[in-house]
Amino acid sequence: MNPAVAFTLILLSLMMGAGVVSASWGFTLGRQALTGIRQPEARPTSGTPVANANTPSAATFANEAEILEQVKARINGGVQ
Repeated sequence: MNPAVAFTLILLSLMMGAGVVSASWGFTLGRQALTGIRQPEARPTSGTPVANANTPSAATFANEAEILEQVKARINGGVQ
């Protein structure tokens, strides 16, 4: 057998072995990291949506003039 072919086959088998070891180690680490983690009881999108009392029903927009006044005041050294 040609030494170059033998060397190539040895390197190829070593790379495959390293891939198997790396994959099994990564699987073990991932499995260990996820111990104690459970899937939710139900899908969050299923069923009727529950309205949160703290969430406003409509979008509120800030007044641009007030924001610009606050920024100018902070730039000039005043803190609001």
